[in-house]
Amino acid sequence: MLVTTDFTLEDVHFRRSWHPAAAVGHRCLARGLSDIAAMGGVPLAAFLSLALPLDLPQSWVDGFLAGFLRLARRFRMPLAGGDTGQSPDGIVADIVVLGSVPRGKAISRAGACVGDDIYVTGSLGSGLAVLEQLRAGAAPVQRDLRNGRLTAAERKHFYPAPRVAVGNWLRQRGWASAMIDISDGLSTELAHLCEESRVGAWIARAAVPVAPGATFDQALHGGDEYELLFTAPKASHGRIPDRIAGVPLRWIGTINRGPGVWLLGPDMKSRQELQAQGWEHFGESAPVRHRGHPPTPASQKRASTPARQNWARRGPQPASRGAE
Repeated sequence: MLVTTDFTLEDVHFRRSWHPAAAVGHRCLARGLSDIAAMGGVPLAAFLSLALPLDLPQSWVDGFLAGFLRLARRFRMPLAGGDTGQSPDGIVADIVVLGSVPRGKAISRAGACVGDDIYVTGSLGSGLAVLEQLRAGAAPVQRDLRNGRLTAAERKHFYPAPRVAVGNWLRQRGWASAMIDISDGLSTELAHLCEESRVGAWIARAAVPVAPGATFDQALHGGDEYELLFTAPKASHGRIPDRIAGVPLRWIGTINRGPGVWLLGPDMKSRQELQAQGWEHFGESAPVRHRGHPPTPASQKRASTPARQNWARRGPQPASRGAE
């Protein structure tokens, strides 16, 4: 049995003035699903607890649940329970996701060995690139949201796709020696994996898959990606496909004895130490979410129609078991 829990906090992980309620609900569940994917698991059920301001409109709560349950249906998992309460200031969502994996087969962060190859799924940087657009004014992004015509980068930011199928595929074949999701940025997550495995690593600058419209620094340090970073024995190199379940895979480097994590230049000879500059939950380095920015003004944050919190009265409703 796998268990993972995550907070979603207003003005830290989202802003109501930037993110539609359905996107906030989707992202809330995606955080837990991504953790299950990184362990090679199958999601079974979710539990959701919400702390809501008294004057939050019921329409916002309904939109949040619609986005949450839509993603749950996609993975055929029920919302099995939860709790609600009143928040003195701002929305707080706590998601617990249960998953399963055969006994002894869960993929951890601690299994990387010297000589293993390092891979990532998808492309990186679009999560932070869209966030920077929102910080800069958000007009084009908000127009796309109103029109329902999101770019690939915008869709990845607002409605990320947890790589559950990829994690399962790797676990079933026993090819991933260690794995972690890139919710806090490639540089930070690679440092976490190396620390847990007690190894070092190098990655090639030219190999890092930078998403269209993103910069290399955004790909290296940006969070909110929900891609997977994993290692595999070098003997598997020729068998790792270019795509799994339609998701591109890219080799980016190699595990070594360490110490440290290094970034190799285009010539594959020059190198510099790679500092972890992604999201740090209790640090101040290179914020990639909303830290360091003023909270949503009360005039935007509060609405005149109070939330009736019907969901609290009727209880969580199970998601359909049918595939979406």
